[in-house]
Amino acid sequence: MNTKNLIFDLDGTLWDPRATIIKIWNEVLGRHQLLKSELKPEDMDQYMGLLAHDIVKDIIPGISDIQAHELLSEIVAEENKVLRIQGGMLYEGVEDTLRSLAINHSLFIVSNCQNGYIESFLEYYQLNDLFVDFESHGRTQKPKSENIQLLMERNQLSIEDSVYIGDTQTDYDSASSNGLPFIFCKYGFGKLTDSLYEPSILTFSDLISHLIVQNNEDF
Repeated sequence: MNTKNLIFDLDGTLWDPRATIIKIWNEVLGRHQLLKSELKPEDMDQYMGLLAHDIVKDIIPGISDIQAHELLSEIVAEENKVLRIQGGMLYEGVEDTLRSLAINHSLFIVSNCQNGYIESFLEYYQLNDLFVDFESHGRTQKPKSENIQLLMERNQLSIEDSVYIGDTQTDYDSASSNGLPFIFCKYGFGKLTDSLYEPSILTFSDLISHLIVQNNEDF
């Protein structure tokens, strides 16, 4: 297989936005007196990559769908505004690695985030020029597996020369449902049911050497 199309997850794969996001969640939920104690960054680990609506329903048991929707509207608007200004923590080597990969590969993002979130990431780090296309749950209201399919159809990508790269079981399952190979980011937030799964990478920069071996070619 000669991999040319790299489709990335965002949170836990390209960056760690928890420190920025947790402040926003605490502020909004605190404003509505819905928190017994402030959330810590590590409290969000179990939720990274999940749909925001499901996160709110789990953090605040018994909350109505209407109230959850209203809270999310506030949180999403604030996140998109603040992330464009403050960003998150880009994993070590991400920018240099992406720029190297973009020379001979087409780069994409598919994430379960809200509309405007990927745009905030790309704008803050000035990476717009590296990515061909992206898709999110917030824009389509579809699950990640269907968004991967949409992006692949829109860009006429084939499973023979494409791969999905992420850090959660949801990422793996979404790739598998589309017949896509998957590369697991061990440094991210999630774990796989198969703890010995390969292929995997320990750092983002490892992706280059992994693809060189896989494709048997130089960048």
